[in-house]
Amino acid sequence: MITTHDIMMNFSGSPLFEDVNVKFVPGNCYGLIGANGAGKSTFMKLLSGALEPSSGSIEIPPGLRIATLEQEQSAYDDKTAADTVMLGYKKLYEIHKRREALYAKPDFNEADGAEAADLEGVYADMNGYEAESEVASLLASLGIAQSLHSKLMADLDASDKVRVLLAQAIFGNPDILLLDEPTNHLDVATVTWLEEYLARLDTLVIVISHDRHFLNNVCTHIADIDFKRVRAYVGNYDFWYRASQLAEEQRRDKQKKDADKAKDLKKFIERFSSNASKAKQATSRRKLLDKLTLEDLPRSTRKYPHIVFKSERPCGKVVIRAEGITKSIDGEKVLNNISFVVNRGDRIAFVGADSRAKTTLFRILADELKADEGEFTVGETITMGYFPSENETYFDGCDLNLVDWLRQFSSDEHEEYIRGFLGRMLFSGEDTQKRAKVLSGGERVRCMLSRMMQVGANVLIMDEPTNHLDLESITALNEGMSGFDPDNVILFSSHDHELVNTVANRIIEIGPNGMVDYMTTYDEYIANERITAERKKLYNL
Repeated sequence: MITTHDIMMNFSGSPLFEDVNVKFVPGNCYGLIGANGAGKSTFMKLLSGALEPSSGSIEIPPGLRIATLEQEQSAYDDKTAADTVMLGYKKLYEIHKRREALYAKPDFNEADGAEAADLEGVYADMNGYEAESEVASLLASLGIAQSLHSKLMADLDASDKVRVLLAQAIFGNPDILLLDEPTNHLDVATVTWLEEYLARLDTLVIVISHDRHFLNNVCTHIADIDFKRVRAYVGNYDFWYRASQLAEEQRRDKQKKDADKAKDLKKFIERFSSNASKAKQATSRRKLLDKLTLEDLPRSTRKYPHIVFKSERPCGKVVIRAEGITKSIDGEKVLNNISFVVNRGDRIAFVGADSRAKTTLFRILADELKADEGEFTVGETITMGYFPSENETYFDGCDLNLVDWLRQFSSDEHEEYIRGFLGRMLFSGEDTQKRAKVLSGGERVRCMLSRMMQVGANVLIMDEPTNHLDLESITALNEGMSGFDPDNVILFSSHDHELVNTVANRIIEIGPNGMVDYMTTYDEYIANERITAERKKLYNL
């Protein structure tokens, strides 16, 4: 159990959060959520002991082992993958290595024997004899090939390093598990394994994630950082989101009712305060007005951009026909004879192990790249809006402020319109004068979405639009894509499971040996055994 008492964290004289009194109970999995900058990672570091609060205290019963997901990928570059995992249980690792050193001594003596005997008892109590097999099993479950287990971390790629560090965090069944973005770089199968693994734990788990599907599947509670407080709620992310929207609506309704009541009371007082026959009633209403508290809604740190895609004309019957599209990148074939027909109303999610394939196809359809073989045709009524996965060319070295940057892509160049649009996309006041070249990743994505909304296209091509976005922006984008005219078309790729499952009505998976194409939702696509068999042929599995 973790209990916080009046926690306050101060940065540069301004409290990030204050008066935090919350309890985290074993057996529960808490999703820690909040807007960017609300202090999620900071709060996690406080719970782990990596940071000290400015005031207040954190109570954790003695003897409990806390494990965290290491964020620095190079922290264990001099260790093998297997040793890195075992270091998640440092005491066990030290005993393991000491045993190895003792038994490897050429001059093993009586004193060494006595020490080894003592260590064996402790080692057995810590399930040390199963440690190496558990390490191997965890690494295999997380997609790390056996041949990499003995390699140095420095020799692994970034994706494999993240998986090894995740294995380190969950190794040895810690009493408290703190995970900051554990699904980064994981494929669907591995995320599903992690969800099932966490569901089996009876320990306390606290997790930060932008993956709503993951939060929905693993969380029993949501711990929300907002209004400079941390409050825990029962239920998963979807339950919290619906409840929070209802609570916000109720707060607004109450504020409006209070304001209307105050307005009526003031009118009565102004009208009758000088009327002797009504003086007592006016005085009574003045007292009532004094007691009426008109508080503004607390200013939330959570903000949702306004993302709405509107087309200037609907799609005709002919949308896109692709035939035999083939393309090699740096001598490697990433698209192999890809053919499909896009119909009016299609919401096609393109999936597959190689992100280059999806990006390459989208660039070809957007006329940014030429296919080596094959061709595609587009209907006469079709106008396309393209969201690229890489946006550096739009921002790097660009000295325009945001108003002038967006004006380049808008048919309405009036400053009032541009500023209003940027405001709805969470750029207000001085933010509109930021130079495009200094924007963060999330700000760039919101700008690119703003640009896309100016086009009025009836076919949207979106390559990983959720990258760099916070939960609020992802939720708004999800609603914007779901609300797009049902007769129009969206072609997209995304690692956000919830977005793919709620938007797509058709799945096309691209592999080295071609493609598979099914009219189905994403969850049904993953679960269907017949489809799974066809998918394996794409990768020679």
